[in-house]
Amino acid sequence: MVAWTEFERATIESIFSKMDYEDVGPAALSRCLVVYPWTQRYFAKFGNLYNAEAIQANPMVAAHGKTVLHGLDRAVKNMDNIKAIYAELSVLHSEKLHVDPDNFKLLADCLTIVVAARMGKDFTADVQAAFQKFLAVVVSSLGRQYH
Repeated sequence: MVAWTEFERATIESIFSKMDYEDVGPAALSRCLVVYPWTQRYFAKFGNLYNAEAIQANPMVAAHGKTVLHGLDRAVKNMDNIKAIYAELSVLHSEKLHVDPDNFKLLADCLTIVVAARMGKDFTADVQAAFQKFLAVVVSSLGRQYH
């Protein structure tokens, strides 16, 4: 189990309570698909992913970005049990979808960049540390089935 400080808990809850899921989710996934084009191979059914403009305008990318972001709500609400919360998703991504677990980290990094851009000066080093700790636990939990 991960030890969370009150500051970390409050910070994570605050970030997600203020987050515009309709904006941040699609922006983070789009960024990941543009910056790391090899991640596109998992989204062949999404159609046109040939360039940044196509990716950013793709409604299936936007919808999945929102789904991913809403999936993080489960971790926010269960910060003391994140590994168990994501056990089924870990199996799905490992055994059925065959997603390279390194891609979870890439998406987490893109999400951090998008959140930092939206929060501006409020995304202090302490806030970033709490947010990245949270995402690291999620990434580890999603990759658990691979070990």
